[in-house]
Amino acid sequence: MFMIAPDMDSESLLAQACESLASASVMASDFAANLIGPQRHTVLAIQQIIMLAELAVNRALDNVDPA
Repeated sequence: MFMIAPDMDSESLLAQACESLASASVMASDFAANLIGPQRHTVLAIQQIIMLAELAVNRALDNVDPA
């Protein structure tokens, strides 16, 4: 996607970023479920940052293609 199609439009790039962030959020959540104590809190904090980035990308995607 990045090297094969250098003229990729912003909407497609934002959609890809949104999907990547959603996947990262699920992976962090699954990983946190197997931890206890401070490590769990750290991974959950990372997941929250990922979720905030996903919300920002979704908002940008809405601005590119308003409903």
